[in-house]
Amino acid sequence: MQYKDAIELIINRNSMKLLTAPAPSDEELSLAFTAAMSAPDHGKLRPWRFKVIRQENTKTFVDYAINLRQHSDKPLKDEKLAAVRQWIEDVPLFIAIACHIDYGSQIPEQERVLATGCATMNLINSLQMMGYGVFWSTGIATYIEEFQTGLGFDPLDYRFLGFLAVGTPKMSIPQKERGDYHNFVEEWSTPL
Repeated sequence: MQYKDAIELIINRNSMKLLTAPAPSDEELSLAFTAAMSAPDHGKLRPWRFKVIRQENTKTFVDYAINLRQHSDKPLKDEKLAAVRQWIEDVPLFIAIACHIDYGSQIPEQERVLATGCATMNLINSLQMMGYGVFWSTGIATYIEEFQTGLGFDPLDYRFLGFLAVGTPKMSIPQKERGDYHNFVEEWSTPL
């Protein structure tokens, strides 16, 4: 693949929420996680942590998240709850994302979170280059500490960053208009 082809795939990347089986194979997941390991990482801390939730465990995962959310101070309305269940029903794979907070390190927490974001983006791009759809969600119960704990990410040691829904797109991945980069980039030459 020429570099322009690879860049074109990144330019055309888009989130895809409507997913179905099949999910990536173990071999494809291995390749995508290997790509995640090449993220920029100050201090070589490798702060990213991923948990794979396969379709046979999805119901338990979803029931746990929804139960916590419904008993929180921000329960989902019935209509939203039904939509969430319907969406998740067909998703064949979830990947939970967390950033390990190493309190013994001099590397600032924000750099570890950024590194985890970069690793996750490498994972997303790799999966989408393989033809899979990916949707990064922070919905349902992401910000409920008990949910994070239930996934094995102790809030004292990790920042839970949501999860990826991964599978085969149910339809063509929609393309959205991208902003003109000229509006976000400027040259700098001297202090203001």
